[in-house]
Amino acid sequence: MPPARSRPVTLATVARHAQVHVSTASRALSEAPSGVGPDTVRRVRELAAVLGYRRDVGAAGLRTGNSRLIGVLVPRLTDLVLASIYESIDAAASAAGYGTVVANTLDDPEHRRVRLDALLSRRIDAVIIGDSHSGDSAGLELRDRGVPYVLVMRTLEGHPSVSTDDYHGGRLAAEHLLDLGHHRVGVICGDQLASTGRERTLGFRRTFEAAGYPIPDAYSIDSGFSTPSGAEAGTELMRLAEPPTAIFAVHDLLALGAMGAIRDAGRQVGEDVALIGYNDLDLAATLPVPLTSIRSDLAAMGSQSVDALLRALNGEVPRSVLLPPELVIRATTPRPSA
Repeated sequence: MPPARSRPVTLATVARHAQVHVSTASRALSEAPSGVGPDTVRRVRELAAVLGYRRDVGAAGLRTGNSRLIGVLVPRLTDLVLASIYESIDAAASAAGYGTVVANTLDDPEHRRVRLDALLSRRIDAVIIGDSHSGDSAGLELRDRGVPYVLVMRTLEGHPSVSTDDYHGGRLAAEHLLDLGHHRVGVICGDQLASTGRERTLGFRRTFEAAGYPIPDAYSIDSGFSTPSGAEAGTELMRLAEPPTAIFAVHDLLALGAMGAIRDAGRQVGEDVALIGYNDLDLAATLPVPLTSIRSDLAAMGSQSVDALLRALNGEVPRSVLLPPELVIRATTPRPSA
């Protein structure tokens, strides 16, 4: 005979072990517990975890009229930055009793339109937008429909967002290269319609300009955010009559592509050409020549975007958050030789 299935742990079981009423246990396990002391909330949640209790999200949705789903729009989940942020979003949403539905938009307005319609047809409760561009209307449409939303990683004026202070991050990269004595530098700028590309580039270029070393436009290359884009832009920089002694790439994947271009030009990263990336992905520290990078707290971005949505679902107005960037120095930015 097949082994008997164990019965699922019920809310009443958790309440009995915690020695509280069932309604108290239910409130303690909700995403925004009210009328329950913090010690009780902690005790109930710890017991629920030990006992293996799982909230019946579907049943909760039927009672409240909500789907208990958060939609997440990303350009591509193959982008390691967005994948890391989404992992944090999903964990934070799950802890609050929500599921997530992710949609790849390919950074294309028409594709985004179709994906957003599909999410709204599922009656999602809120949306996190990770692919915003200048001129996007997705946030305005969601606002008109009364669907709470927040931007993550990228920003748009007038819309709530959780991101890194990218202008300051670009400035940190510039100050580091200036301190090392680099004056002829190149920038791989990413997409200038995305705030990440625009603000990082702007902070970098303005810092060099203020120091008396304005960067000529030929040394500032617009691109996508992929490794092949970095290789193409890096090749263009290395083919200049006077190639840069240092390159700032506004994404670690762009820096990875630039590494190949520097190699193909017969130069060595970290010896002949300094290189700085952005986001400090795990791969940055493990490359054959470990990459100097500007660190973004990707996990905090994801979790705080969920926190902002939960506040919005409770009737509060979410406020934008700018997380501080951090310069992480490794082997790709040595002091130039005389």
